[in-house]
Amino acid sequence: MKPVEIYTSPLCGFCHAAKRLLNQKGVAFSEVDVLADPDRKPEMVKRANGGRTVPQIFIGDVHVGGCDDLYALERAGKLDALLAA
Repeated sequence: MKPVEIYTSPLCGFCHAAKRLLNQKGVAFSEVDVLADPDRKPEMVKRANGGRTVPQIFIGDVHVGGCDDLYALERAGKLDALLAA
């Protein structure tokens, strides 16, 4: 399974929803809290091609986007394949 990384903030409901989906699927992920570690936010923006909002989700080298993008992959039946590829 590819490594999953998610940039979050504890105040973000979309972040909690994205993590809930990953947890329900049994996917291990590393989390970067940009509120607790603001020095990592420029890294997130660069990796996300200018994306400044959280969550920003990465599966391997693929920038998935945010929570809605993650759920769209799941609804389309493409998330498992992306995780496994």
